[in-house]
Amino acid sequence: MSWFESLILGLVQGLTEFLPISSSAHLRLTAAFAGWEDPGAAFTAITQIGTEIAVLIYFRKDIARIISAWSRSLVNKSMRSDHDAQMGWLVIVGSIPIGVLGITLKDQIEGPFRDLRITATTLIVMGIILGVADRLAARDESGGKHRAAVERKSLKDLSVKDGLIYGFCQAMALVPGVSRSGATISGGLLMGYTREAAARYSFLLAVPAVLASGVFELKDASEGGHVSWGPTIFATVIAFVVGYAVIAWFMKFITTKSFMPFVYYRIALGILIIVLVATGALSPHAAESSG
Repeated sequence: MSWFESLILGLVQGLTEFLPISSSAHLRLTAAFAGWEDPGAAFTAITQIGTEIAVLIYFRKDIARIISAWSRSLVNKSMRSDHDAQMGWLVIVGSIPIGVLGITLKDQIEGPFRDLRITATTLIVMGIILGVADRLAARDESGGKHRAAVERKSLKDLSVKDGLIYGFCQAMALVPGVSRSGATISGGLLMGYTREAAARYSFLLAVPAVLASGVFELKDASEGGHVSWGPTIFATVIAFVVGYAVIAWFMKFITTKSFMPFVYYRIALGILIIVLVATGALSPHAAESSG
C-alpha cells in the first residue's frame, strides 16, 4: 500500500465510520474503483482504532462516568441501581453478540462476505430498513391530525433485552455494506428510542467491540507480517482526526434532521454497484487481496 492510498483510505474511514453508510463497504469500494488491492479486514479493523479513539475523546465525560459508576457497583450494592452503572453492564451485554460472531465467522468476514454483490445488497436492504425506522420516528415525534405525538424512549429506558437486540444489530455490521451505526441506530429507532439516544448508545457500544477487534488484528498482523505498518498507522491517524470532526457534526445533525439523505445515498450506491457488476464493468471480486 502506498502513502497516497493510505491517505485516501484514512479519509474514507474517518468520513464514513460514524455515518450510517458503512465504512467497510466504502473502503472496499474505494479500492475497487481506484484499481487498488482490497485493503482487507485487518486494515479496516486497525484503522477503526483511530475512529474509536475519537469516540473515547468526544464522549470522555460519559465514558469516565460510566466506568466509575460500574466499577463502584462491583463492591457497593447501592450503586447497582445507578443509571451509569447499569449502562456499563448494558454495554458489556450488548458487546457479546459481535464478539461471538466475529470470532465464529472470521473466515467468512475476510473472504465471501467481501463480495461486492453482497455489499450492494446490504447497502440497499439496510438503507430501506433505516428509512422505515426513520419515518416511524418522525411520525411519533410529530404526531398527526388524528393522533398525539408519542414520547420516545431515552437511554434511561434501556433494558437487558434491548441491549442484546442492539448487540445483534451491531453484529450485522460484520458484513460490509450493513454499517455499524446504521444497523444499531435502525434497531434503536424501531424499538422506540429517540434518534439521539439510538446514536449515543450505538457509539458507546462500538467502543469495546472495535478496540478488541483492532487489538486482535494488530496481534494477528504482527505475527503474519501482512500489513504495511507505516501507511496503516498514517491512515489510522487520519481516520482519528476526520472521525472526531464527523462525530461532532453528526450528533448535531440528528437532533433536527432526518436520516433520509443517507437512505437515498445507500440505495443509489447499491444500485450503481449492481449495474456495474451486471454489465461486467466491475468484478464482484475486484481488487481483492491475495493475502
